[in-house]
Amino acid sequence: MSTSVVRTKADLARALKGRGAVSLVPTMGALHDGHSRLLEHATGYGDIAVASIFVNPTQFAPGEDFADYPRDFDADVERCEQADIAVVFAPDVHQMYPGGTGVTVDPGPLGAVLEGASRPTHFGGVLTVVSKLFGLVQPDYALFGEKDFQQLTLIRHMVRELCMPVEVVGCPIVRESDGL
Repeated sequence: MSTSVVRTKADLARALKGRGAVSLVPTMGALHDGHSRLLEHATGYGDIAVASIFVNPTQFAPGEDFADYPRDFDADVERCEQADIAVVFAPDVHQMYPGGTGVTVDPGPLGAVLEGASRPTHFGGVLTVVSKLFGLVQPDYALFGEKDFQQLTLIRHMVRELCMPVEVVGCPIVRESDGL
């Protein structure tokens, strides 16, 4: 299967038109074996599997590593192709935040504990971009790793509270041979 790379909302809509049930794996790129497992799982849900690759600036606070976040787009697309992902949605910041970041999703109290205690703006950025991706891709299924359990829990809570018509699927942690 050939993987299509689309960068605009209009091209995404054309790529998904009439394609049946959609599964989505939202990522920020820098894909590793855990991502590959998510991508492989995604092909078992729905009729078409989509991966997003977007380094989301709103989940990084000032002084965090946004500028240094690893990016290897060609290697990421190759992993998607190996997993039979049909569409890679790789928007730029203007596509995702055309009017800036005036409207956001508040994660509530659960977003302020554990990782959220040391990164107070992180989960608001995560939930905002995930909700935007859900609106654009309109997936029937969205797959996330259980490794980021707080994030997975917050996304499930957002979907339930905002009545989003998507099934959030948690996928098992992928470990190295030494257990890491």
